[in-house]
Amino acid sequence: MQSNVKILKTEILSDNWYILKKITYEYLKGDGKKQVQTREAYDRGNGATILLYNKEQKTIILTRQFRLPTFINGNETGMLIEACAGLLDKDNAIDCIRRETEEETGYKVTNITKVLEAYMSPGSVTEMLYFFIAEYTNEMKITAGGGLEHEGENIEVLELFFDDALRMMETGEIKDGKTIILLQYLRLKNLL
Repeated sequence: MQSNVKILKTEILSDNWYILKKITYEYLKGDGKKQVQTREAYDRGNGATILLYNKEQKTIILTRQFRLPTFINGNETGMLIEACAGLLDKDNAIDCIRRETEEETGYKVTNITKVLEAYMSPGSVTEMLYFFIAEYTNEMKITAGGGLEHEGENIEVLELFFDDALRMMETGEIKDGKTIILLQYLRLKNLL
């Protein structure tokens, strides 16, 4: 299939943390007319996320950490409850999520299942997010978790009953999109 887009100009606006680009492109519309548009795109790489669940206990593992963008957009404390996640950092998605699960939650999981992949904010961010689930048991806990200090992570590990997490989603205590998708996935597939 031929692309209807031709990149005319790319400018780097920032490469301080990740890369913010200003892109001017020509777009061929459905009516055959060409239109030139300019947009900004934030490139931070692709990522992976996972929801750990325990069928026997009917529990899940989530994390709580400070997220500056939520704070500046009205989240009073900036603290966000979310599924474990991280950037691929040149790994494949499965190796990334294995590493992040151990660093953030302290669990060493073995049977990881990919459930989907999605663009989470396609109007402004290039990131593709890979979604996984995995069963866990108490015996899989090998460290306290909490993230890596040299990366500035200060992550609280939460073990919640699945029904409580669903209520927290409905009351707005859980507002993270990737977490909501994974909770809904477990619910739709009747895994807990």
